[in-house]
Amino acid sequence: MTHDKLSKKLTVYDVYAVSTGAMFSSGFFLLPGIAAMETGNSVAFAYLAAGFLILPSMLSVAELSTAMPKAGGAYYFLDRSLGPLMGTIGGLGSWFALIFKSAFALIGMGAYLTIFVDVPMLPLALVLTFAFGLLNVFGAKETAVLQRVLVAALVLIMAYFLIMGLNFIYGTDNFLPPLRDQNFFTNGINGFVATIGLVFVSYAGLTKVASIAEEVQNPDRSIPLGMILSLVTASVVYVVGVFIMIKVLPADELFDSLTPVADAGERVMTFLPGSVGLLLIVIAAIAAFASTGNAGIMSASRYPLAMSRDGLLSPIFQNIGKFKTPHIAVIATTLIMAAVLLLFDVEAVAKLASAFQLLLFCLLNLSVIVMRESRIEAYKPGYKSPLYPWLQIAGMIISLWLVAEMGLLAVGLTGTLIIFCIGWYFYYAHGNVKRQGAIYHIHARLGQLRYEALEHELMTIINEKNLNNSLTYQEVIARSIMMHVEEDQTDIERLMLRSTLMLNQRLKLDRDMLRAHLTDFEDNFIEMKDGVFFKYVQLNKVKIPEMLAVHSSKGIEFKLDKEDKKAFAIIFLATPKDKPLLHMRIIGHLAELIEAEGFLERWKSAKIEKAMKQVLLTDERFINIRLVEHTKVEDWIGKRLMDLDLPGECLVTIIERNSEIIIPKGKTKLQSGDILSILGYPKDIDQLKTQLEYE
Repeated sequence: MTHDKLSKKLTVYDVYAVSTGAMFSSGFFLLPGIAAMETGNSVAFAYLAAGFLILPSMLSVAELSTAMPKAGGAYYFLDRSLGPLMGTIGGLGSWFALIFKSAFALIGMGAYLTIFVDVPMLPLALVLTFAFGLLNVFGAKETAVLQRVLVAALVLIMAYFLIMGLNFIYGTDNFLPPLRDQNFFTNGINGFVATIGLVFVSYAGLTKVASIAEEVQNPDRSIPLGMILSLVTASVVYVVGVFIMIKVLPADELFDSLTPVADAGERVMTFLPGSVGLLLIVIAAIAAFASTGNAGIMSASRYPLAMSRDGLLSPIFQNIGKFKTPHIAVIATTLIMAAVLLLFDVEAVAKLASAFQLLLFCLLNLSVIVMRESRIEAYKPGYKSPLYPWLQIAGMIISLWLVAEMGLLAVGLTGTLIIFCIGWYFYYAHGNVKRQGAIYHIHARLGQLRYEALEHELMTIINEKNLNNSLTYQEVIARSIMMHVEEDQTDIERLMLRSTLMLNQRLKLDRDMLRAHLTDFEDNFIEMKDGVFFKYVQLNKVKIPEMLAVHSSKGIEFKLDKEDKKAFAIIFLATPKDKPLLHMRIIGHLAELIEAEGFLERWKSAKIEKAMKQVLLTDERFINIRLVEHTKVEDWIGKRLMDLDLPGECLVTIIERNSEIIIPKGKTKLQSGDILSILGYPKDIDQLKTQLEYE
């Protein structure tokens, strides 16, 4: 089944803004005082240690995001690596956990707003929730614009706070409260370690950008770069900011404060008149909490979208509205968030979200190991995390250790959420979902089970990541060989010989060598779907990809791994060996088309070459036009191809003239009766159809 695509509008700065905005809220504006009470003046080092400890999980998520940039992030990674049961736990759990943390962020605004105005916090949080939800319905780009503004304001004000704070400490003779030595490790090393676990979740929002990876332009570069820049920003602000707080605020005041940044800012930002410095801190806090709430709705809504696409939630969540956003998923996320605000003790539930996030980090690190050890050829991350597998093992140990540090209540609540997710999977999806994860490919190495469709799906993702080269597939189909076989011509040995001869007319290779490659069904021979088989070879002497498709309406019977098989389509592809990803882009397109509903029926009914090619080409990228007088294309007759004014990047790939095929060149002159095969991006093909009033 094909799905509506989310538009790719987000840049590296949007990745940075979403990632940074998801981190800065309670972790910096509320937590430092509580954390300092646990460990004393070493709290800044606790934040620094937490920043280093998040690195394994961040790098693992960056790798998974560039290999599988799809909506749903953690859910999608867990589902495709560990299977749909773990995907359900990761998807539903992440959805609820992110909703809880986003609600907590909006509640947290109250502590800072009350510095200047007395406002009822709950109604304000509800209004903001619905406002952000509405904005998310209107578009990811529009949401990202607000996120950019909020994060830019936050980072600029925090930079000013850090500069003024360091100047206050080292550049002037201002009074600093005396530091007591015993305050450095108030509760010893154990208290310091516990504080690391407490502040670790301040960095957890860093990885939430993975859930919107499908909407990111050039994800191979934008996602890891945006996340790294975000981590650097957060680490500097957290560590230096908390250091300033413990230097300028007396210990008792810092421990009791719910607005430590404002208290410190009031002392150090004296360069500005009156209470302007304090006002800036409040604005930064509001921007931080608002950006967390906004980014939370944006990221959380992608989980039900992805799960719906895979049959784990109702199909209604996969609907993409006219603004190219999952509007039903956004509305549901917004309503649940409002219900959480009204019905729960948000602060208590936020602790559950933190414990679940740590467990999720453990599973995501495991996912990288599973994907790599599965040796799926189509697993091609644009960014590979270093020090494999030791980095991932370290990430798993760190996550489990920090969960244990959070206490029995957090572990118990997390276990309850997991049990709920398992119950939902067996109630709603078990038995209907045939998909399995990459872990089955590891089993295959031990002679057990594997799930071939995952390879096809990853090939499709590779194709989507390489949009600039997407026409390569169309050109291959346009020049491919279509071989229809009648009911009495289905002997597999004769067909293989005939296929070799026909394909070798293009390749000009040693015939026996080519036949040996094509008939080796143990290597690179894939059953893409019942009745559809695919074989690819990569050869040194092949310069451009060539394809041959064998078509049978009644079926070709043969044996594969001692099992009886019937093929209605056998597709052979030869690609240059020095272009290892080219065949994956082509297979990716094929996989997407073959999985579409009704493909096999349309393929069986196609009897002539043109009809077969049309089945293998999506209508939105392809159009056949016959040049006939007294029609809209009459002006094309007699013109050279180079003189045609085609929309966008439309390309004439084949000209059929008097039952002959002509490979078009710029100087080729068109004649009446010519049939042109034109390829292009969907918007360009639509524009051409409109111009020619083509139905």
